[in-house]
Amino acid sequence: MSLIASITLSELAAHLRVAPRRCVVTSHVRPDGDAIGSAVALALALQKLGHSVRVLNEDGVPDNLSFLPAASLVERPSGVVEADVVFALDNATQPRLGEGVNAAIAGIPLLVNVDHHISNTRYGHHYYIDSTSPATGQIVAEWLEAAGVEIDAAMAENLYTAISTDTGSFQYSNTTPATYRWAARLLETGLSVGELNRKIYQSSPLRRVRLLSELLRVLDISPDGRVASWYLTGEMAARAGSIPEDTENMIDHIRGIDGVVVAAFFEELDDGRVRLSLRSKDARFDASAVCGQFGGGGHTMAAGARLRGPIMEAKERVLSSIHEALIAAIPA
Repeated sequence: MSLIASITLSELAAHLRVAPRRCVVTSHVRPDGDAIGSAVALALALQKLGHSVRVLNEDGVPDNLSFLPAASLVERPSGVVEADVVFALDNATQPRLGEGVNAAIAGIPLLVNVDHHISNTRYGHHYYIDSTSPATGQIVAEWLEAAGVEIDAAMAENLYTAISTDTGSFQYSNTTPATYRWAARLLETGLSVGELNRKIYQSSPLRRVRLLSELLRVLDISPDGRVASWYLTGEMAARAGSIPEDTENMIDHIRGIDGVVVAAFFEELDDGRVRLSLRSKDARFDASAVCGQFGGGGHTMAAGARLRGPIMEAKERVLSSIHEALIAAIPA
């Protein structure tokens, strides 16, 4: 199939109601709560409908999300997979699925791209993009409802985690009335919200505290106080004993500083590139547009990119672009 076309929610739902078929569900590298929660919830629904399912992720399940029901379904790619359809979730560009995943799914005849990133490149044969949705988990919940799938407690725990983590525990401006309604419906399946939030937000290894200590040593605030940044080299990560997933949400520590409008986190990767995470507290500053200058993208207030190193040169280039965009968008 060579057709590339936008589809409606009802057309998306029809993909679940067809005769049982072999399905693959996947998402982006360095997966977060939305990526894993959405993928596992959809996989459980597909199984419930009689489809066979494999869930692939280039990097597997991070330790901090291993508590999720059926997280063991997620596997790293190994060799070519034979299937009828791929559902790619929460992923803006096909390369970001990872080299191993893309090699594994290369021969599958149908790829359906479901996402909420405004920077999505509309890859695949069919795509459903709702950039007004705060999380792909919310899209999956709406998708299952449209398909007539009853959401059970295991699906609900994954979907709640997906939605909660991508809304900053319902703190971000992307949170809508529908988001709160979905949270309530998911809790009505019998979830213990206190226990679940403890697992999501109050369970960190000591190495993560050591990592924070390393980052605080290199914290930089711009002269006008509006841009906060820090960076992580391989040497710093080794001293802290941290692993890549430990950096998740670390940027929130500097994003919350009074007066800061833009927060930037630079992380040195094993391949010599630099991972950029960018956050904005004012919608007038478009984080996705700045990241787009470096081949990345995301949302207006949360975006990322991967750039060529060395890390200090990458930091200098990006901070220069941030300052230019900030002055243009929000004059001091």
